[in-house]
Parts: sequence; C-alpha cells; structure tokens
Amino acid sequence: MRIRNIQNAQEMIDQNPYVISNPQEFLGQYQKIFNNNNPIHLEIGMGKGDFLINMALQNPNLNFIGLEKYSSIVARALKKLAKYQIPNLKIIVTDALNLKDIFDHEITTIYLNFSDPWPKKRHAKRRLTSLTFLPIYDQIFNKKCCIIQKTDNEGLFESSIVSLSNYGYIIKEISLDLANTSIPNVETEYEKKFKSQGIKIKYLRVEKNINQ
Repeated sequence: MRIRNIQNAQEMIDQNPYVISNPQEFLGQYQKIFNNNNPIHLEIGMGKGDFLINMALQNPNLNFIGLEKYSSIVARALKKLAKYQIPNLKIIVTDALNLKDIFDHEITTIYLNFSDPWPKKRHAKRRLTSLTFLPIYDQIFNKKCCIIQKTDNEGLFESSIVSLSNYGYIIKEISLDLANTSIPNVETEYEKKFKSQGIKIKYLRVEKNINQ
C-alpha cells in the first residue's frame, strides 16, 4: 500500500481531541478517557475511519478506539471526523506491537478489517492473526476474547483460521461471502471498493476465554 503524505499531518494529530497522545498513561484506566465503564472495542489498522466512525455513531453504548501507525492515514480520518462530535470514539497512533503497553485487560472486541495479508511465507509472522500478536491480545482482552476479521484475501483468511483455531479460539461465525448473509455489517472503504469489483468478502468471528 502506497501512502501519500499529508502536509502538517503530525500537527493535525497533536492538536486533535479525538487522538490520545499519551496512551501509556491510561493503562488500566481507560474509563477516564470515556468517562464511563462501557465496553471498549478496538479496530487495529483503522484506515481512513469509515468503519470506526459509523460503528461509534450506531452504538453509543459502546466505546471505540482506532489504532493506526501511519500519521498521514490518521490525518485523513480526522478530516472526516471534523464534522462530528462523537464522545465514544478515540484514536491512538502507534504500532500494534505496542498494545501491551497501552491496555491492561480492557478490550472486549478486536476488529481486523482488511489487514495487510503479508502473502510471502517469510513475512507470515507479521500477520495480525499470527503468533506474534495473539499473545499480545491475551494481555489486552477483558475476560472473553473476541476477534472479528474481514478480508478479501483467501490466503490470509485460511491462515487466520488455522492460527486462531490452534491458539484456542472457537469459530462462532464464518462466511466466504459476507454480502449474502444476514450478519450485521458496517462497511469499510476497502470493502466498498472490493464489492464494486465483484470481490467476495470473507468474514470470521472467533472467541475464547481469557484463561485458556
């Protein structure tokens, strides 16, 4: 994915109230950020924010945090957010490898929407459903672990099923063509593009208990 830089992106991020600039300081205390004890859902790789924004608007009784490591992408999301006031939405700019330093058993659901498939075998450990990341998720989930994945990539989908199953996750919902199911769905930017091209979206929802 080629990322176009946005001029003054970092300045936009530093001055924006949606961005948590010092997330490590709230480790174990994210209720202070949202001023409530509602469940926190996390999207890793939030992109330009369509999914996160609409999920937060449709679910005011839930809190949403978007994680994105590229400041230019976050800046684009912030431009969209400028016309809203959404109290249950925040953004953190960092790499997913840092999650264990940001959350302490506070997340109820993780969304992995159209993550980089890292198709080459030597890069498999970089996939967000690989053993590089699953132990990290154990440290941030609260009681029950729930991961929801959407992808257009068959290789990533297949490897995710194997990796998650081997790690103790139980498949609760699965589809090779999400558009032709009754599963509630909020579309991402990529999803709209792929659907217009006739590409079927793969969907997976898995769960496991935190003590497994």
